Amino acid sequence: MKGIKQRTLGKTGIRTSSLGMGCWAIGGVLLDLQGKQSGYGTVNDEESIKAIHRAIDLGINFFDTADVYGAGHGERILGKAIKGHRDDLVVSTKFGNVFNEEKKVITGENYSSKYIRTACEASLKRLNTDYIDLYHLHSWSVLKSSLKPIIATLDDLKEEGMIKAYGWSTDLHDLAKYFVENSKAASIQHELNVLHDTKELIDICEEYDVSSINRTVLAMGLLTGKYTAGSSIPENDVRGPHSPEWLKYFKQGRPDFEWLKKLEMIKDILASDGRTIVQGALAWVWARSDKTVPIPGFKTVKQVEENVGAMEFGPMSMDQMKQINEVLGDRNFIYTSED
Repeated sequence: MKGIKQRTLGKTGIRTSSLGMGCWAIGGVLLDLQGKQSGYGTVNDEESIKAIHRAIDLGINFFDTADVYGAGHGERILGKAIKGHRDDLVVSTKFGNVFNEEKKVITGENYSSKYIRTACEASLKRLNTDYIDLYHLHSWSVLKSSLKPIIATLDDLKEEGMIKAYGWSTDLHDLAKYFVENSKAASIQHELNVLHDTKELIDICEEYDVSSINRTVLAMGLLTGKYTAGSSIPENDVRGPHSPEWLKYFKQGRPDFEWLKKLEMIKDILASDGRTIVQGALAWVWARSDKTVPIPGFKTVKQVEENVGAMEFGPMSMDQMKQINEVLGDRNFIYTSED
């Protein structure tokens, strides 16, 4: 089986590992505007740093975080971990959320030109770096009229060398298309996994030659295969009993039965050819498009090692992709696979 090592970030020429590491989980506790959990609970910072070092040792050079993860804590941990490795890495972070770092609470949104610059400077300080490789707008929906000054500000930051490239983290395909049509965007970050394809966003990334940075590739942990209908999630976890309304893979602190049922239908295909279920889920994402770069979350060295192990297997075969499509229902798109 042929492995998959690198992909190119849009038209930038920046080469990233084909797998990135998503740093939401290592940010720790965070509350949203409604006082609900928006983080993955308690974290062990020492283990987080060990996991990042292990990822680097195994060939990962792409790390995706956000200023709001752990209300700044996620960036600080990543910055500490990559000290001495910075020049070899591609670091992505996000802006748009306002938060109280001391109380670990999101207090609102701000994507004014002045705030973007302030947020960028704060992220540079927390990450202990002179530049950000990829800077994502971190707001689900923004008026088209508001996007123009955002794009202008990002172009300025790029010109000044504070960032190398930029994109948007959103699942709204109409706005994503407008954004890439009217900017020098290098990427769209969006949800994508074997249970939930986002065809319109993949189509946009392929048409405009921008990277598809994929979050929720393991369906917030559901695709690890370790959860059953009887599993329960702690209260201080975003997936727990007080989860936000937008969460779909977990409801009221338990895995959603309908999504579990879908996983049960395809888990043998995911785990074929010696892969684990996790590795099969990542293989599906790579085979979905040559623009995809999955960024699974992690908290431990063991999780990093399993995720990175998927790179040795590479994308799923076309036969396996077709099998999954037949089981889950025809979703009318063409799969691609790298040689």
